[in-house]
Amino acid sequence: MDMPVPSRKVLDQKPALVARLAAALGEEAVIHAPEELRAYECDALTAYRCPPLAVVLPRTTEEVAEAVRICAGMGVPIVPRGAGTSLAGGSLPTADSVILGVARLNRVIEVDYPNRFIRVQTGMTNLSVTGAVQGEGFFYAPDPSSQLACAIAGNIAMNSGGAHCLKYGVTTNNLMGVRMVTAEGEIVAIGGAHLDPAGYDLLGVICGSEGQLGIVTEATLRILASPEGARPVLMGFDSSETAGACVADIIKAGVIPVAIEFMDRACIHATEDHAKAGYPLDVEALLIVEVEGSDPEIEEQLARIKEVAGRHHPMVMRESTSEAESKAIWLGRKSAFGAMGQLGDYICLDGTVPVSELSRVLKGTADLAARYGLQVANVFHAGDGNMHPLIIFNANQPGELEKAEALGADILKLCVDAGGCLTGEHGVGVEKRDLMLHQYSRADLEQQMGVKDVFDPRWLLNPAKVFPLAVSEGRRGG
Repeated sequence: MDMPVPSRKVLDQKPALVARLAAALGEEAVIHAPEELRAYECDALTAYRCPPLAVVLPRTTEEVAEAVRICAGMGVPIVPRGAGTSLAGGSLPTADSVILGVARLNRVIEVDYPNRFIRVQTGMTNLSVTGAVQGEGFFYAPDPSSQLACAIAGNIAMNSGGAHCLKYGVTTNNLMGVRMVTAEGEIVAIGGAHLDPAGYDLLGVICGSEGQLGIVTEATLRILASPEGARPVLMGFDSSETAGACVADIIKAGVIPVAIEFMDRACIHATEDHAKAGYPLDVEALLIVEVEGSDPEIEEQLARIKEVAGRHHPMVMRESTSEAESKAIWLGRKSAFGAMGQLGDYICLDGTVPVSELSRVLKGTADLAARYGLQVANVFHAGDGNMHPLIIFNANQPGELEKAEALGADILKLCVDAGGCLTGEHGVGVEKRDLMLHQYSRADLEQQMGVKDVFDPRWLLNPAKVFPLAVSEGRRGG
């Protein structure tokens, strides 16, 4: 994986840059010692590391704007960073870049229950947003597996989803407005605490733009009344393909559960060893299907779902009978990515396919894994076709990482060829950057880069991400 050659001119400016940032934001807000910069040399894509030139941790939108103006004036690239949980290398720095972290922007600004919104600084973690309103019977719907740690800023950058996005949508469906600092340090407001703002849908452009169009410092988020009740059911099947077909038939039947989650045998066993959730160990694939509402609504929905599932001859059908059982079921799923570390190093992919293609893509993934001689475990949001194949490899064995990445590229190409796309919620970052030409034509990418040209004419915001370096070469560096 290549990155641009650092600018010697920018590197030589480090003492002056640090002095200006410290004068504007305070010494405690600027990190520049080599040993301290190592904490920011990578995000959750840990295979690639590079300490940045410096790190700034502003406390207000105005301080973010001042830091951006200083960097822009000196021609220094900026890499926005939320909590550093990106699995696609979205906040991987270059040696000549400044990391601008939002971790200290962590306050609730306003809560309006009658109009169902909360306005927060974007350094707040995903789970803490729900924590701020659940006492009044509300919640924030998007729930990535990393919700305990991931920041709202990163959720907006990558358009994160989660287990319950099947019913409630991903971040873009729950984001109402932002306050953002542009590439030149101007503070702008887009959208707001109302439905369908006038003019162009710039909010839809910002959400999912991976920090390339501006730095979002405040967000107005939709909050929802907590459901009356919810109940999951476990279904075990004799093959991944059968489980995938079952998902497609549930959706085709017109039933929209709040979540449909998929785990294959390797993931089931690793998760059970780790979380002791009580999962069946004699099945090849497991579905967790959850519905919510009043008791009669839950009973009616589960009856229809179990009738559809029955056509696929499940080996296990276990409906939760208590809150404790429901919590155990979800504890297992939420623990899955951590549990997989027992099997070795792994790369977590993020391709999305039409639900009707799940069965075929699962079969194709297994065939590719066999061809490469690597193990692939699957755990993902099956309801909306957002797949997360986990490629297991040994990072200490020369050539294994490269082989795992080649397999990952072929799996993602399979997703695109099945009518899907390269990412559902992790973003492109650097991980999928060189695959963009498999999904898009050169003309498509020129149009996308044209949008960045408008927001960031000098390409100083996260410039080495999303677009293949050969395609963006003429624009990067001003």
